Amino acid sequence: MGELKVFSIKKNIHEDNKKVANETRDVLRQNNAFLINVMSSPGSGKTTTLVSTIHALKGEMNIGVIEADVDSDVDARTVQEAGAKAVQMHTGGLCHLDATMARTGIDELGIEDLDLVFLENIGNLICPVGYDTGAMKNIAILSVPEGDDKPLKYPMIFAKVDALLINKMDTIAHFDFDMALLVSRVRKLNESVKIFPISAKTGEGIEEWTKWVKNEMGR
Repeated sequence: MGELKVFSIKKNIHEDNKKVANETRDVLRQNNAFLINVMSSPGSGKTTTLVSTIHALKGEMNIGVIEADVDSDVDARTVQEAGAKAVQMHTGGLCHLDATMARTGIDELGIEDLDLVFLENIGNLICPVGYDTGAMKNIAILSVPEGDDKPLKYPMIFAKVDALLINKMDTIAHFDFDMALLVSRVRKLNESVKIFPISAKTGEGIEEWTKWVKNEMGR
């Protein structure tokens, strides 16, 4: 029996991913476009938040959205109707996007006429955070009904994001949700993260959130 070769590809995969991610950022900068990776659980209100954001920034900049979903175009059509340029990426059973997938979405979208692009990642609090997509900033959305204990259960995403949007603040009276406790838990993981309590439904907090976006873009 011949010698069995055992080798690891994990390092190479991540090195290749990082290379593509850095190339993507170069392409974005060359086109004066800014990419934000949006992560959350399913049902947190990612698409509704993007719609509110698009409405708030309409007239100030051209916005594109790359929607990632298992097998639907509902979200892409929703943001398109709100005024954004959009493409839908069908992901099958994947639980995250990597840099190559994001780059494909960018190429399909076409960024020559865009200032800001949102990548709506697959709904999952674990897988997406481990992959650099080429985004300039990474954000997470946590909705009030999900509870204030999520940083204890899924610490990595809260430790790595640049901004955290606490959505569905209009429902907080109906849930056992301690905002101060949540903020404390998040700060222990990530001292520098910007936290925005919002309601995509009512518009609460959207102005503060979009001011941060514009500031990060240098506007």
